[in-house]
Amino acid sequence: MRYDIVIIGGAIVGSSVAYYLREEGFSGSIALVERDPQFAHAATTLSCASIRQQFSIPENIRLSQFTLKLFRRLTEVFGADADIGFREGGYLILAGENGLPILRANHEAQMAEGADIVLEDADQLTRRFPWLSAEGITAGAYGRSGEGWFDAHAMLMLFRKALREKKIDFITADVTGIERQGDRVTSVSLDNGERLEAGIVVNAAGPNAGKVAGMAGLSLPVEPRKRNVFVFEAREKYADMPLLVDPSGIYVRPEGSVYITGGAEPEEGDGPADPKDFEPDWPLFEEVIWPVLATRIPAFEAIKPTRAWAGHYDYNTLDQNAVIGPHPEVTNFLFANGFSGHGLQQAPAVGKALAELIVHGGYRTVDCSAFGYERVAEGRAFRELNVI
Repeated sequence: MRYDIVIIGGAIVGSSVAYYLREEGFSGSIALVERDPQFAHAATTLSCASIRQQFSIPENIRLSQFTLKLFRRLTEVFGADADIGFREGGYLILAGENGLPILRANHEAQMAEGADIVLEDADQLTRRFPWLSAEGITAGAYGRSGEGWFDAHAMLMLFRKALREKKIDFITADVTGIERQGDRVTSVSLDNGERLEAGIVVNAAGPNAGKVAGMAGLSLPVEPRKRNVFVFEAREKYADMPLLVDPSGIYVRPEGSVYITGGAEPEEGDGPADPKDFEPDWPLFEEVIWPVLATRIPAFEAIKPTRAWAGHYDYNTLDQNAVIGPHPEVTNFLFANGFSGHGLQQAPAVGKALAELIVHGGYRTVDCSAFGYERVAEGRAFRELNVI
């Protein structure tokens, strides 16, 4: 089998690349390889499915703004019944005295990109959200529009369904090897015994991206990190609650009649996840999250945890930022990796950008040059400060 492009990873990033390749007029053959066709363990479907413009780097803001524009015209792009349940509830990122300079600098970057974010002091915040305790809080940044949450599975299915009409070969298999001759990758080997000759290989393998790059003899500082999400019930229902991020890193947001929360994993000792470990770490909820929630939202002293799940995301150990574009020497091997929790919201923009690069020879809509692999080769961090 020979393909002009083989995309490794068929969840939201890989599907977005395939979709926009066709949208940009690419007529060659495309294979989309996915080992988990039900996406039971995919970072896409196990994420908290949120979108924000509150980043520290303009390029990250622009990636999410592209996706936001897509959300606003879903029915126009995908058909009249396209719906991902987008709830524009906003983000509220809180900071104490020590975190205020970073919050302020981030806010300036966001305003420069036209984001609708307000920076308010503790008194203003408690007037806006009477249920909030401002203990230890100096200020907060609140997204009045253009931020919120949605149904990750519904979004993925929109792309996958659209691909069925675009002559994409869906291949269910695990990649076991990548053959390389000098400065070109030439083929991809699968666990079903097949070998796919490839003109271009796109690494969209999510948490396994570092392993996939290694098969081509390339170094990529991306590894799977386990993240836990807990669901709880509370007597009080706050319809105006945004996705709230405490200075501790704990977050909480409404999800219908319940709430979801997470962000308790300690930085110290947070290493690569066991690829088979998807068991929630319940002590994190009892010992770390609940005390923070009860302090920040006093009504949450009495809550009832109901269920939880754990997923893996593609953590870039260099700078928690995406790696996008070709390898500078092995130029037909392209990266779309290391999103560090931002992949779902940035995937459409990255798909569009890589499609433009392949079809037209350069970025046109969102310039992703700053995310290029060159910084990885040099060990030069392009750090995103607002990682949740």
